[in-house]
Amino acid sequence: MELRKYVSGILEELREKGEDALRDCMRRFDGYTGEMFPDSQEWAESEAVEEVDRNIFERVIERLLDYHQHQEKRGFAYLKNGSLFGLKEVPLSRIGIYIPGGMPLPSTLMMTAVPARIAGVEEIALCTPPVQGRIPTPILYLAKRFGIKEVYKIGGIQAIAAMAYGIGMKRVDKIFGPGNAYVNEAKRQVYGDVGIDSPAGPSEICVIADENANKEFILNDLMSQREHGKDSKAWLLTPSTGLAAFCDNGQIEISVLDSLEDCVRKANEIAPEHLQISVNNPLKYLDSVINAGAVYFGEYTPVPSADYFLGTNHVLPTGGTARFSSVLTVEDFGKKIAFASLSEEELIANRDLGIRLAAIEGLEYHAKSLAARTPRKEGER
Repeated sequence: MELRKYVSGILEELREKGEDALRDCMRRFDGYTGEMFPDSQEWAESEAVEEVDRNIFERVIERLLDYHQHQEKRGFAYLKNGSLFGLKEVPLSRIGIYIPGGMPLPSTLMMTAVPARIAGVEEIALCTPPVQGRIPTPILYLAKRFGIKEVYKIGGIQAIAAMAYGIGMKRVDKIFGPGNAYVNEAKRQVYGDVGIDSPAGPSEICVIADENANKEFILNDLMSQREHGKDSKAWLLTPSTGLAAFCDNGQIEISVLDSLEDCVRKANEIAPEHLQISVNNPLKYLDSVINAGAVYFGEYTPVPSADYFLGTNHVLPTGGTARFSSVLTVEDFGKKIAFASLSEEELIANRDLGIRLAAIEGLEYHAKSLAARTPRKEGER
């Protein structure tokens, strides 16, 4: 409750006082008083990324493109009884991407920018807190790589407010990207004024494994997500007491269950961000998994491969929201618009449906709108 109230107060201050409050927050929270965006020298110096890292970025981008380009747009149109019906897909006009401070996260920028560009988003504003007054070189290099010209040295609550309310920049349509508790609460509170991807929480991993699994693999996989932060969660579900004992280090929640089927049922109750199934013939459990952000099968598909180079997106629902939310896809960077064109004949043949429903709902002019459209006499336009 205190977090909610605190964030609400900062957002209100920013909304009321605009750019003056934004610069004050940048000073108070980011310790930065310079220009809001990189100068020409910083952009030029972003080319200093080592060749080996450029090659790494390009290989990862290629894998992301390969996977996300399969997410075809699903608009449609059809004719029936002389009438036209359809659904068109259009990209969002302008989005904001937030990259947390501290260590640079080029993987997150790639995971959001690739599907955005595939969807056809034209304008992207990128916000990230400066490190010693500068945007981390890998972030600025990738921004240039994706044609992102708007990069702002703004972090935290104030970055979310700037993008949502158009403070110091043109407002965006939807905000993407992870952050700390303050950022996520800010995203939750600005939702409605602007769209958001999801209120991301601490990282999660759930591993289903049996006695055939490589114990070292499993322990390292579980601990990989724990190192995202002290609030990160790791679950091991297994019928093997030996594996359970090997992984019992006090940082992993372990359940020893009677069967692998019981393990899958338990995983569906947890609805984890990442679900890893390391058993013989793991794909046979795919149909049984109904609640997970993403599922990784076999001992050679550890979650860190998805964090970095697998090609699937690592922006996933957390905190049990995989019960009703999905992995980030190209579709999240667009919207759907219904369209229709009724023929005169079909309107006349079916208007009684609307007239009666309007009467039931007590909406007089709904009924009149339909009733006024009588069949045209021969020769009338």
